Amino acid sequence: MSEKKMKNVFVQGAISPEKIANSISHHQVKTNIGGHDIFLGQVRADEIDGKIVKAIEYTAYEEMANQTIHEIREAAFEKFDLTCMHIYHSLGSVNVGEICLFVFTSSAHRKDCFDATRFIVEEIKTKAPMFGKEVFEDETHVWKENK
Repeated sequence: MSEKKMKNVFVQGAISPEKIANSISHHQVKTNIGGHDIFLGQVRADEIDGKIVKAIEYTAYEEMANQTIHEIREAAFEKFDLTCMHIYHSLGSVNVGEICLFVFTSSAHRKDCFDATRFIVEEIKTKAPMFGKEVFEDETHVWKENK
């Protein structure tokens, strides 16, 4: 496993379309890439007990979450033949319809990036100490269960 520098995956608020577009566009010069795969996690307007979600407030044990995601990242590079990977997750308030998780993988062949993206997202959801509090239209809230 390569010992790459641990990255801070967190951004304050929603992940902007410009950040996503810039991440993608920077790969045009990398001619050894044959495929990319992207997962975008978006906040849903779920109805829970008759109340509609308007936003999610994300918190995390940041140092521990960054370490966990670094380990997931390294495991993905070891398990799949990837060329590149970007992972970003929101902290703070993210409104319905906005992006809260961005996973972007690149490889010489599509199967590796497809499989790696799914692996990364599932590992983050089950292992990273990040939490979401669903905020309803009436300003009440409830802690979100990861599914």
